[in-house]
Amino acid sequence: MKNWTEYARGYGLRAKGASRQLALVSTDEKNRWLESAAAELRRQAAALIAENAQDVAAGPSYGLNAAAIDRLTLNEKRIEGIASALEEVAALPDPIGEIIDQQSRPNGLEVARIRVPLGVVFFIYESRPNVTADAAAICVKSGNAVILRGGKEALYSNLALYRLLSRTLADCGLPKDAVQLVDTTDRDAVGAFLKLKEFIDVTIPRGGKTLIERVAAEATMPVIKHFDGVCHVYVDRTADLAMAERILINSKCQRPGVCNAAESVLVHRDIAAEFLRSAGPALEKAGVQVRGDGRVRELVAAAKPATEQDYRTEYLDLILSARVVDSLQQAIDHINEYGSHHTDAIVTQDDESARAFVAAVDSSAVMINASTRFNDGGELGLGAEIGISTDKFHARGPCGLRELTSYKYIVEGNGQVRQ
Repeated sequence: MKNWTEYARGYGLRAKGASRQLALVSTDEKNRWLESAAAELRRQAAALIAENAQDVAAGPSYGLNAAAIDRLTLNEKRIEGIASALEEVAALPDPIGEIIDQQSRPNGLEVARIRVPLGVVFFIYESRPNVTADAAAICVKSGNAVILRGGKEALYSNLALYRLLSRTLADCGLPKDAVQLVDTTDRDAVGAFLKLKEFIDVTIPRGGKTLIERVAAEATMPVIKHFDGVCHVYVDRTADLAMAERILINSKCQRPGVCNAAESVLVHRDIAAEFLRSAGPALEKAGVQVRGDGRVRELVAAAKPATEQDYRTEYLDLILSARVVDSLQQAIDHINEYGSHHTDAIVTQDDESARAFVAAVDSSAVMINASTRFNDGGELGLGAEIGISTDKFHARGPCGLRELTSYKYIVEGNGQVRQ
């Protein structure tokens, strides 16, 4: 049996050393690497697609559904998207060294608070190979070394991306161990990494609920959690119904296998008949199976009965739970009870209803008259993100560059001593 403790410790030692070197790397040097890696991604697109094809072919044997295989698949357009995301990170301001606030004390001391890297990030994720490049980019730009542990479903894709990223780091004079990929899919190895609090400053799990619960239970260092995306669209009694239908279809169907896709729709009783008689057939045409309560099933002929568990489920597929509610408050109560504090939307023309929804729904992002799909680092102007945190500490919502920093105080004097 392999000694996973020593195996993980080797990664930790290399990452800690790399993080100390990164602290001295300039913004220009980090950006040069990001641009170089983007160019290399484009040059190596055919080779990356060939490696990815092995993962895609094996997808059904891992029980991946069509939406999951879509998330896994790389093509020229998606590789261009990955490369562009790296260039977008390069264009973002470097948070390291940013002065958060400063003041002069009565005794002449100058006190400043500045952004600094967290140090070493252990990032665990599933299925989506583009996340390998996104995570590497955002960690290195924010001055952090990262240890990546992807899922077995994307092993060939992740290894190919890691080799490219590591090679370009070395070519640009940056520490190649700033980005490392765990090359085993053995679950026992993860447990060894979660004990490395002397080397790893924060763990970020991004995947299914079982993975995240395991990491939260076993980690000896802080964890930024990316829990389920049980996201809702609530259609209020004053909603523009054509707008509501557009938002719902986009939230559910534009990319159903991602965490900010809608999994449930709530409809106010006053407009339920008119809305569902139009939206029901539109959802069916888009291939969506609706699972609803009794009032929904009266209005949507194709709807199946919804169970209690349906309202708590992140389907990541073309399935949508639905419920007719008697009031805005009932919608809010339902979301806070069944949701995952990720992304929830209200469609309304009533400002007071919108304000109440925003104040009462306890989620990382609340949308007013917009698709849930906008809770994304790129869409919110953060560039690439390492995940969408449903925590309240240390970060919430899309975790971009600033969310991967801490701060330190710099105190400058001219000989002062404390009396």
